[in-house]
Amino acid sequence: MKILISNDDGYLAPGLIALAEALAPIADIVVVAPDSNRSGSSNSLTLDRPLSVYQAANGFYFINGTPSDCVHIALTGIMTSKPDLIVSGVNQGQNMGDDTLYSGTVAAATEGHLFGIPAIAFSQLDKGWGEIKSAARVARDIVERCAEGHFAHLAENFLLNVNIPNMPYEQIKPALATRLGKRHQSEAVIKTQDPSGRDIYWIGPCGGQKDAGEGTDFHATALGHVSITPLQIDLTHNTQLAALKKVLA
Repeated sequence: MKILISNDDGYLAPGLIALAEALAPIADIVVVAPDSNRSGSSNSLTLDRPLSVYQAANGFYFINGTPSDCVHIALTGIMTSKPDLIVSGVNQGQNMGDDTLYSGTVAAATEGHLFGIPAIAFSQLDKGWGEIKSAARVARDIVERCAEGHFAHLAENFLLNVNIPNMPYEQIKPALATRLGKRHQSEAVIKTQDPSGRDIYWIGPCGGQKDAGEGTDFHATALGHVSITPLQIDLTHNTQLAALKKVLA
C-alpha cells in the first residue's frame, strides 16, 4: 500500500511519529503535516498567502498551513501517484460527537475523502500521549484489515473516525461500529487582559456529554472499546428539504 499520513498536532507530534513508525513496515508512507499545532482548524484552506513546503531530516514534509492544506498540497503538488489510503493522527485527545466539526485531524482525512481516496482519522481518548504506541498498534491493525479487504463492503472512498482509549494494547477491547454522540453547548469564553490592560478572550472548554447512550462513540470508549464511526459530508437536511419544497410549491 501507499499511504499518506498527516495530522493537526504538527510534524513533531509523538502521535504522528508513532503512527508513521507503526505503518512504515507494512506500507510505502509519505508524511505531510503542519509545521505547528493546528488543532481546531477544521477544514480550512489557506487562501490569503502562499504556502511553503519543507522537509525534515527524517523525511517528513511540513507546511506552514492547515491539515487540509497539507493533504491538498501532498496530493496535487508533492506525490507523483495517488495513495491507496490517507490516515490522520494519532491525535492528542478525543474527536467524538460534535468535536468532529472542529477537528483538524478529521479534516485532514476529509480532504482525502473529497479527492476520492479512503481515509481514516485516529485519535486517543485522553491528552498527554499516554500509551501512544498502543494506539499506533491499534491503528496499524485497522489499516491491515483495510488492506486485506475487510472494509470492501463500505463506500470506495470511505471516511472513518476512530477513537482509541489510552490503555495498554492487551487491555483495549475490540472495535465497535458507533454513531457520533452529542455534546451540550460549549462553555463561555474566558475573558482576561493582556500586559497592556486590553481585554482578550480564550475560547472556553467544549460542552459536556449530552447524548452518550449505547451505540455512541462516547459510550463505546468509556467501556474500553475502540470506536469506529463512518462519516459523510452531505449536510443536506433531507426532512426539512421536503418541507421546504412544500412551502415553495
